[in-house]
Formats: sequence, structure tokens, C-alpha cells
Amino acid sequence: MTNNNWDEVIKTAVKVLNKGGLVVYPTETCYGIAVDATNEKALSKLLSYKTFRGSKPISVAVSSKEMAEKYVSLNDMAENIYKNYLPGPITVVSMNRGNLKPPVVSRQGSTGIRIPDYKFTLKLIEAFGRPITATSANVSYKPHPYSIDQLIKDLPKKSSSLIDMYIDDGELPRNVPSTILDTTMNTLTVLREGKHKFEDAILQSTLLEEKVTKTPEETSEMGFEFSSEYLKENKGSIVVALSGELGAGKTQFTKGVGKGLGVEELVNSPTYTIINEYEYEKSVLAHMDTWRLMDEEDLNRSGLMEHLNKGNIVVIEWADKFYQEIEEICRKENIPMYKVTFKYISLEEREVKIYGTN
Repeated sequence: MTNNNWDEVIKTAVKVLNKGGLVVYPTETCYGIAVDATNEKALSKLLSYKTFRGSKPISVAVSSKEMAEKYVSLNDMAENIYKNYLPGPITVVSMNRGNLKPPVVSRQGSTGIRIPDYKFTLKLIEAFGRPITATSANVSYKPHPYSIDQLIKDLPKKSSSLIDMYIDDGELPRNVPSTILDTTMNTLTVLREGKHKFEDAILQSTLLEEKVTKTPEETSEMGFEFSSEYLKENKGSIVVALSGELGAGKTQFTKGVGKGLGVEELVNSPTYTIINEYEYEKSVLAHMDTWRLMDEEDLNRSGLMEHLNKGNIVVIEWADKFYQEIEEICRKENIPMYKVTFKYISLEEREVKIYGTN
């Protein structure tokens, strides 16, 4: 498939989907398998293809928030994720409005929705006008497919015979599966995470401080106290690695860090700019967000090393996504790294733990 024949490919795929067929298609994570998510016969055919799934529901992909709202109810937490983090490798679980059926609806009445960060797939869904299934094209217990050749090699004959169309976009980057965020209770629960290296590392670090904060202001104050005690008098580069769910307080904590260092500007989330820079006392606080970085190459181009080479303090949100790479940089350059975790206790309360540099 090339950009020159997208229209032709999409036109054919839409015809297949309208007839209840199965289409293998590319996404930013791996190859997926699509059927019309509103067609019960097509969904039954998909379950036969997957061979075994138990009661695990199948997520769906839409082209926009407006399409999603036709099928699920979005609360404040879901609205925040759609606004700030989609399109991207996230599945947002919300309550079904009643016009979708199992297996794209769970026993609890919820549905997982994705907006893929893949231009071809978005155009396909727009042209189709309805949600498509967003499950990986592998059959149960087989690896996620990053090429059509790999998929065909792993498919049983019965499953292979059910596929009506392959859309081959070559070898896809080996990105991790999407993170699943359950927002049905208007709080955030991560059902699947990409990396666990960060969690392993804190087990080997010294706990410096632990506190349950009850307001965003208290989270910021904790950042201020940490900055004043551990960062302000230090010279040279320091990394502060933050890990926690969306909305758990990472940016609020960083606001306090900036205030403790003497930053006069308002510290904001750097999701779209990757790194925001704040000057203070002839130095710079670099506030970094790795959420939209896809791989190590993106990390290398982000500007992280430039700030570390200049001796700046770098606070990194979602550091767990690239923890192994960041830790390796700090080890090689002999740069101290503090680790801070954020955990939901309730809608208002957060458990914040700060770990030392050892």
C-alpha cells in the first residue's frame, strides 16, 4: 500500500466491512483485525477467527470524539483524556449507551474506545462512518503481528480462511500495545501498562518522603519542599523521574518544584511541546513529558541530553515509559536521579512517594 492508492484501498475495505467481512489493517501499535463493531454477525465471525477469548471484551476504534459519544458516555475524566492524549495508543473504557452489543461491551456494560494515531486508519474509519473493532490481528496466545508475513505464518488455517482483506503497510514499528484506562467511575484505573522497569527500580531506592495530599495545592507544596531541600543547593544536572496515572498530580508537583527553585513563570504541562524551559537564577528547569514519544529515537531527539549536558535540572513526566533508557543515560553520565510516584487514593487524595538517588 502507498499513499497514492489510499482511496482505492479504503473504498475496497469499506465494501468488505459493509458486507460483514474481516479486514486486517495497520495501526501505530501493530496490525489489527477489523469488523463492523455494530454488526453482530460480523462480531461472531471475529470471535471464530480469534479462536478463544473467554469473556474478555473487544475494544473498538473511532475516528473522533464526536463518533465516540454516539456509543459511550464520557465523564469528566474521559473528556480530559480525549482532549489531551488522543489520538494515541490509549484505550479509554467508558459506559456503553446501549447501541453496542457483546463482545464489544463488557459484562459491566462498558466499552473500550480507541482513536488510532495512524492517518490511514483514521481515514478508513471516517469513510466507513461507524466504529470498527480494534483488537490485535493475532489469534489468542500468538504474538502481536508487526508484519503481514508474520501474521500469516502464525495463523491457523481456519482463522486464515476467514480473512477477507489484508491491508499491507509493511513492517510496523514494534511499539507496545495500547494502555487501557478505565474511567467508568470518573477516576482513573490503568488496566495495562507498557513498562515496569520503573517499579522494579524503586524497590532498590531509599524512600525519602511519603505523604497523602488532599488537594492540588498540597501536592504542589510537597514539590516545593522537595525542591528546596534536595535540588536548590545542588550544582550540575539532576533528573527527577515522575511516575503515576493521568491526573494523579505530576504537573502539580512540578509546579512546586519550579517555585522552590525560584521559577517565576507558571509551570504548565509540556505534553505537546515535549519540553518546557523555565529560567531561574541563571539556570534552567526543563519540564519534560515523554507521553507522545514513540521510541528511543524520539527520546534521543527530544532535547533531553542537551539539557543534561548544560547542567540543568530535568523533571520528566511519564518517566516510566522510557525508564530503562533514562536510567542508562544517568548511569553513564553519573547524573543523580530522584524517583517520585503518584497514586490515586480517592478522587481528591493522592499518595506521593519520593525516592533517593541510590
